[in-house]
Amino acid sequence: MTTPAGTTATAAQVTAAQVTAWRNAVVIAYGASGLAFASWVSRLPAIRDALDLTPGNVGIILLCMTLGSFASVSMSGLIVLRLGSKRTIRTGSIMVGAGLLTTGFGTTVLANPMATAVGLAIIGLGTGSWNTASNVEGAAVERAVGRHIMPRLHGAFSLGTVAGAGLGALAAAVSLPVFWHLAAAGAVVAVSVATAASWFRADATPVPGERSYSPDNFEDPTTGPIPVIPAAGTAEAPLDNKRRIAQAWRERRTLLLGVLVLGLALAEGAAGDWVALGLADGHGQSDAAGAAGYGLFVTFMTIGRFAGTVLLDKFGRVPVMRWCAAMAVVGLGIFVFAPAPWLAYVGLAAWGLGASLGFPVGMSAAADDPAKAAARVSVVSTIGYGAFLCGPPLLGLLAEHVGILHSLLAVMVMLAVSFVLSPVARKAA
Repeated sequence: MTTPAGTTATAAQVTAAQVTAWRNAVVIAYGASGLAFASWVSRLPAIRDALDLTPGNVGIILLCMTLGSFASVSMSGLIVLRLGSKRTIRTGSIMVGAGLLTTGFGTTVLANPMATAVGLAIIGLGTGSWNTASNVEGAAVERAVGRHIMPRLHGAFSLGTVAGAGLGALAAAVSLPVFWHLAAAGAVVAVSVATAASWFRADATPVPGERSYSPDNFEDPTTGPIPVIPAAGTAEAPLDNKRRIAQAWRERRTLLLGVLVLGLALAEGAAGDWVALGLADGHGQSDAAGAAGYGLFVTFMTIGRFAGTVLLDKFGRVPVMRWCAAMAVVGLGIFVFAPAPWLAYVGLAAWGLGASLGFPVGMSAAADDPAKAAARVSVVSTIGYGAFLCGPPLLGLLAEHVGILHSLLAVMVMLAVSFVLSPVARKAA
């Protein structure tokens, strides 16, 4: 089988050590994505102040990132299947690094909202396909290690957001210019991911259909090599890839999984973009305290993701998804209506736990059939990111009329839908 880079991989070449290196490299990719996201999100209050933006204006510049991300994620299935996840992730991380640099330059040096919006759009273009490719790569390494690790991979993303939020709060506390902060974050992201991608193996690993396999031997001892789908970048791949994507968009379970993920993704995305401002404007906290509040949210989301494997093994996907949706509703309600700031932080903790497992469980459920994983993951990612990306800017426009805190109540409607749709996460027969 030929990889996008033109190298050949056989079953015997995939050893346990290579799988371990592969897993660690994927962890780095997830963590760097979280670091990139939290770096600019945690500085939104500073960006708003530097550019003198209203909540509606903030929503508009966030919409630029949304448009870039949605354009990228909507094409991500074809991009990943055509180029391979390794090249997609590398290219996306470099684009995100450049976008962070541009966002900081537009905010601090030019003080121009248009330049900042361009930077966010570049971040969006890089993020959409990068994240879909990471989920494809993550699903492949999950199958290779033979146990549920997707929640922990997304936990690595959350650890990245914790680090990014913490550094953002520190940068805000010492009044570090947004440019220098985001330029440094962008360099770390681009270099670390481009290096880690050397160990990715999804593009060169056989797809075993429904059969289980050992990371030390991908060959069936009785029938020989397991049949594989065409490698990304081969002559026969493009037409076959289009059929896979089109078929996935017609599958009822795949579409409902996307809607399930959509509600919990909106809860996560709304927190990312509006918690810091909600604490600052709605609960009278400082910019640094607002950034720290987002750090608290992602800390508890991280706890939920690392505990997710145990919960899923014990209770199964459906009860865990119901618990997540209910917990997110409770935490969001406490955050919005808290009569004292300390109680709002309690709400953030519950909200973070509730939002923790939506994406990882949705990605694992979409990848139940390894042979169709890439197409189905891209569809579920596209639907989920629709809420993750489009929701927060629209909440900004709603906040113009009802305030930041009360605009977040709209998220509860989609969380209720996710609660009802929880049974679709059950493992496919």
